[in-house]
Amino acid sequence: MSQPFRTEKGGRIDRTGELTFTFDGEEMHGHAGDTLASALLANGVHLVGRSFKYHRPRGILSAGSEEPNALVGVYRKGDQTPNLRATQVELYHGLQAVSQNRFPSLGFDVGAVNDLLSPLFPAGFYYKTFMWPKSFWDRVYEPIIRAAAGLGKPPKNPDHDTYGNLYAHCDVLVAGSGPSGLAAALAAAETGARVILCDEQAEFGGSLLSENSATIDGKDPAIWVAEIVARLAAMDNVTLLPRTTAFGYFAHNFIALAERVTEHLSDPDPRLPRERLWQVRAKEVVIAAGAIERPMVFPENDRPGILLADAGRTYLNRYGVKVGHKVLVATACDTAWQAAFDLADHGVEVVAIADLRESPPESLVSIAAARGIRVEAGCVVTGTLGRKRVRAALLGRMMTSGQVAAGGQIECDALLMSGGWTPTVSLFSQSRGKVVWEAETGAFVPGKSVQKERSAGAANGLYGLQASLTDGYAAGEGAARAATGKSATINHSRTSGGEAGTGGTLGALPHDRNASRVKAFVDYQNDVTAKDVKLAVREGMQSIEHIKRYTTTGMATDQGRLSNMNALQIASGALEKPLTDVGLTTFRQPFTPTTFGLFAGVSRGDFFDPVRKTPSHDWVVEKGGLFEDVGQWKRAWYFPKNGEDMHAAVERECRTVRESVGLFDASTLGKIEVAGPDAAEFLERMYTNPWKKLAPGRCRYGLLLNDAGFITDDGVIGRLADDRFHVTTTTGGAPSVFATMEDYLQTEWPELDVWITSTTDQYAVAAIQGPKAREVIAPFIEGIDLSAEALPHMSVKEAMFRGIPCRLFRISFTGELGFEINVPRRHGKMMWETLAGEIEKHGGTAYGTEAMHVLRAEKGYIIIGQDTDGTVTPQDAGMSWAIGKNKFDFVGKRGLERPDLKAENRKQLVGLLTKDPKIKLEEGAQVTTLENPATGTPADGHVTSSYYSPALGRTIALAIVRNGHALEGKTLYVPMPEGSIPVEVTGTVFYDKEGARLNV
Repeated sequence: MSQPFRTEKGGRIDRTGELTFTFDGEEMHGHAGDTLASALLANGVHLVGRSFKYHRPRGILSAGSEEPNALVGVYRKGDQTPNLRATQVELYHGLQAVSQNRFPSLGFDVGAVNDLLSPLFPAGFYYKTFMWPKSFWDRVYEPIIRAAAGLGKPPKNPDHDTYGNLYAHCDVLVAGSGPSGLAAALAAAETGARVILCDEQAEFGGSLLSENSATIDGKDPAIWVAEIVARLAAMDNVTLLPRTTAFGYFAHNFIALAERVTEHLSDPDPRLPRERLWQVRAKEVVIAAGAIERPMVFPENDRPGILLADAGRTYLNRYGVKVGHKVLVATACDTAWQAAFDLADHGVEVVAIADLRESPPESLVSIAAARGIRVEAGCVVTGTLGRKRVRAALLGRMMTSGQVAAGGQIECDALLMSGGWTPTVSLFSQSRGKVVWEAETGAFVPGKSVQKERSAGAANGLYGLQASLTDGYAAGEGAARAATGKSATINHSRTSGGEAGTGGTLGALPHDRNASRVKAFVDYQNDVTAKDVKLAVREGMQSIEHIKRYTTTGMATDQGRLSNMNALQIASGALEKPLTDVGLTTFRQPFTPTTFGLFAGVSRGDFFDPVRKTPSHDWVVEKGGLFEDVGQWKRAWYFPKNGEDMHAAVERECRTVRESVGLFDASTLGKIEVAGPDAAEFLERMYTNPWKKLAPGRCRYGLLLNDAGFITDDGVIGRLADDRFHVTTTTGGAPSVFATMEDYLQTEWPELDVWITSTTDQYAVAAIQGPKAREVIAPFIEGIDLSAEALPHMSVKEAMFRGIPCRLFRISFTGELGFEINVPRRHGKMMWETLAGEIEKHGGTAYGTEAMHVLRAEKGYIIIGQDTDGTVTPQDAGMSWAIGKNKFDFVGKRGLERPDLKAENRKQLVGLLTKDPKIKLEEGAQVTTLENPATGTPADGHVTSSYYSPALGRTIALAIVRNGHALEGKTLYVPMPEGSIPVEVTGTVFYDKEGARLNV
């Protein structure tokens, strides 16, 4: 198929070969360097989709990421990716694209009936229509809304692509590679600063790639760009990222970048990701995002074939594509005239330049006359004709009264429009900077910066090539100096041509048509018209945020970059107050729509919730052990032998630990290193217990509360030296405890000289418990005395395990003589297999989490989250002994002083023994005072832990019961379907109440 709108020469495409692609199943041709949009235009295709609300025909409007109309689906790997902007989809051989939001076809869409019925669907109609009758919501309204909502078709299959993720730091990040961006990057890089330059387009250069009426240092702009990019690429301190969008500006100069790595390739390397997320922390940021041309708001301004003037110029000069054969240019500013001149120079018939101004610059009029272009000054477009493509425009004459007189009809197959320029302030707004109104340019521009950021060039409200370059150099030099303190001498480039120009317009243009019958579109994608905005004001909306939600203007995928300013001006006129008093909507992340896969990265499928394995995992599998999921960890549950069920295996494991020795993998426990001169003071403030007087080499049980005074975590803490502690936490609590510590350290006590480091993954831990524990470890521990006198209960020593440095704790979670050996994780498997072989010689066993629960319950040791429910205080748990009596403060201390936390009727942790020792209570079962309480009677508590105790030969349970500590010796009841079970309230320690077995 021919490309009837392709120029014979020019552009930056590779004309040496053709690429074949399809659009809606029709085969077409393009060239390397094309976007899908430029290739479609080259093939004469302007109709590319349908609007959301009225299903009106829509054509390509722009040439950049702000495109609201040309959203397409692209097939890759057998599935469709919806809502890609054709202006950013790079053409490759075999590309399959489809139009969206139409049925059964793009040319004949039954949804277009909505356009005829548009009087029934004014702005905000759904707020009124779907209110009544109430019963219709579930059965009628919601199904209809769900069916109509959305653009494109979601993928049917799981995403087959992979995504990468990188963290990076730099001195200066430059977002945008137009003239100011390249100048800024070069100026910063010459100082030796580490620079990252990113741009969302495939090539660096921005507007310079379409510029042919100016020179830089006497060179064509594209040649200057190539030289600067080559110069930057040769510098080791510069990272160049094309096809990379800076889509989010977060706190502390944290910038998120989306790099499209292989999406432009027909046969990508499977080892490479489709996209890569860069998470960059920059000392300084330069925003050189340029400016966006504003559409003009006139009746029927949405027909295919109507484009922004600069887009028409870009397609011509960069892609070698003529947007039409007979082109009308409608403008209110100087820059659109150059598009007309460029088209005329390529043999395109420019039927007229219709300038809204009464007296456009005489220099431009003279150039137009030299090219034989008709100029209509003081002229406005009052409408267009055509359906699937514009075929004519209606012109009107501006009169001194402000009215418009009919000016006739002019035939055209393309219409280029320009209402002026709007700086791209999205990233600046995301940085929390406040924009200010600049009356001279009729736009909001960056004001005072909040973060270490500076805008440059057109994004800073400076137009014109020389002004952009000069501002870019200054921004780059300033950013590098602020980041590194270094400066460099840069030779600033000089330009010829590329002047800024003047003029511009905002809001709806006047016309001579019936205002109630025509549609002048403000937001193309959502079909919001000028009269919709005025209706919102009549309905009582005064804030632009309310107007936005009532009409949906600015809620399209371009996030208002094309529509916001015109909508503001229309609302301003309707409200009869200055535009600056109307307000400005928020520019949210992401800057452009971003794939879910980029955010998920590798965190999907099996990697969504990673499986964490302990060093003993393979050994447990080999021995036939079963696992239980504890958070992300796979932990050994129990070890059945000779056909044992779980109960028999657990009973054997518990008995063996009590009588001989057991081995348990405790590597999953959270471990945090707290170090520094103020380490003891930090723990003093965090935990309920006192820590300053704890001697090095000793351990203490630590209890952690939240601000409200409720128990959140516990663990044993060992003091390794005056300025260093080894803190253990529960398996599930490790991340939250670390985050809480970091939060307090940074926000509440920044004066403390202390560092905290998570070491959970650095250490493998083996717990050896039982009367023979000392005998088991003695052959392998070197350098210390293991006797009870030298290493008493709750001690810690640095030692060697088979020549490997280790930390040896004498602590116990079973009530037996116990040791925990911590070695570097890479030696964990060796340690486990060594100890497993040794315990077998002593008649011991490995045991799992189920036996561990039984053993600790026999001793009344609580498990946070099982025996507590988020409302349990230390007093409730019978752990008042863990609160330092003379401590001035700790986290949760003020919470404990609340009267309701001291009330006598609080639920408290107690032990329960069933009258029938064979009956095992169900965990979670309710506990009541009455044997047969009436239905609806509140329970007095619930069972938290329940097990059969091999050591006691009966069942035991722990429970939280109202006023439980005062009920010891009393009988309560556990109602069950088969009848209430009587239980006796006891203390929480069932076995070895004196603790004699710990101290042998």
